Amino acid sequence: MVASSPDRRQLRERLIAAREALDPALRLRFDAAITAHLERLLGTLLPSTLGFCWPFRGEPDLVQFLADWRDADLSRRIALPHVDAPAQPLSFRVWTAGARLVPDRFGIPAAPDGEPIVPEVLLIPVNGFDMRGYRIGYGGGYFDRTLESMQPKPVTVGIGYELSRLPKVADLDHDQPLDWIVTEAGIVLSPSHRHS
Repeated sequence: MVASSPDRRQLRERLIAAREALDPALRLRFDAAITAHLERLLGTLLPSTLGFCWPFRGEPDLVQFLADWRDADLSRRIALPHVDAPAQPLSFRVWTAGARLVPDRFGIPAAPDGEPIVPEVLLIPVNGFDMRGYRIGYGGGYFDRTLESMQPKPVTVGIGYELSRLPKVADLDHDQPLDWIVTEAGIVLSPSHRHS
């Protein structure tokens, strides 16, 4: 099935519902596999600054893994996205354990008091994805606008479950393909970045 623009909303909700319905024990196993694969990828990419999204609507929970990753090297920093204004690029604010979190306009925890930084690697949740690196997000275009505006552009890593894999996502003009995709099954380098 090709996820074309008119049916994206319906497809998105179906994929999110399937993710939210995962058995809790299975979800824990999947999250453990994702963090193991991500740890290996980060060991290759070697970022010192990393952006991620607080888990929302059944997304993989990387919070403890990322806190441990940061604590293993005090020069590392992690950040959460912050919606500064509707239909504008996101900013990223440093997050530390115990920092005040405030739900953003979509109900996703953000760290409004954190120092602004530009992540070298950005972990982006996927509701749906294909192996070319295109994703279905939540429909606001925030990450696409953000990636288009960022200099230097961070390495992007899609994070999701295999149940979100699609044969093809009908990419829109503004869509920014991901560099990597990590699921419980492993790590994939997006074809659009293999020769760059």
